[in-house]
Amino acid sequence: MQSLDLTVLTQAHQWVANKQATWLCTIVKTVGSSPRPVGSMMSYSQGKAVGTLSGGCVEDDLLARLAAGEFRSQQPALVEYGVSAAENERLGLPCGGRLEILVQTLGEADEIWLNEVVDALAARSLIRRDVDRLSGTTTLHPSNTRHPLSLDDHYLQHTLGPKMRMLLVGAGQLAQVLASLAIPMDYDVQVIDPREDAIAQWQGPPVPLLHGFPDDRIRELVPDQHTVIITLTHDPRIDDMALLEALQSDATYVGALGSLRTTAARLERLEMLELNAQQIARLHAPVGLSIGSKTPWEIAVAIMAELIKHQRTPV
Repeated sequence: MQSLDLTVLTQAHQWVANKQATWLCTIVKTVGSSPRPVGSMMSYSQGKAVGTLSGGCVEDDLLARLAAGEFRSQQPALVEYGVSAAENERLGLPCGGRLEILVQTLGEADEIWLNEVVDALAARSLIRRDVDRLSGTTTLHPSNTRHPLSLDDHYLQHTLGPKMRMLLVGAGQLAQVLASLAIPMDYDVQVIDPREDAIAQWQGPPVPLLHGFPDDRIRELVPDQHTVIITLTHDPRIDDMALLEALQSDATYVGALGSLRTTAARLERLEMLELNAQQIARLHAPVGLSIGSKTPWEIAVAIMAELIKHQRTPV
């Protein structure tokens, strides 16, 4: 399943390639509560929209203005919503929220960069989109880091990247619950388990269920900096081999389920498997924030909370 950003930009590219008048709208600032985060995008052409900025009256108002031909200039327009209490009430913005949206008119000259950015995202690469706010010209720059979106009087700088991938080792109940939480948070979830009976009993959401030794499967999937790997089986024969491969990969986060006691024993085994101290230090174990979680749903919430913290904390 591809990311929403890739879906939005792929459709924009198709519309532009077909010579259709097209617009790309990006949330560049939020104040207070916001239905969608900064960097969210929506493309629009001929009465059709892909992606979402609010899912409510703000979006309806913007779509009506696009359909009416209000934004025709090549110079991107900055549109503000929620500048007054009356407008907040009319548009349904929560808690006095405010949105600023950059509306960019796309034309024939944009087909090249749209094609390049679609290819980059499909190849799971990071790329930065710079939009000149005076001319509307877009340039692309390879990136090694997801920088926060920035906007000044001259440029929008917006780092785009692939969908985060979550590899779960173990097809048990916790993996089913965790997958149910991760998918709405835009993770591409895949489950690995060498046990055929465990895969046969899967009752979670429809995700790829990969049968085989986890170290082999992880190696085949080539984890990158947009990959999370979590072991959940409680079986050292399965989890340890998965961790051996995961901790030597480029995965951004590696976690393992278990108590403090089992974690201590696991760390000793990993050292015996000749992982170095730096590699072992990458392991998040016991996985998840320490919030006293006991049930599968509580443990899954703790894991997702730790992933959010990991992603939001500057390196």
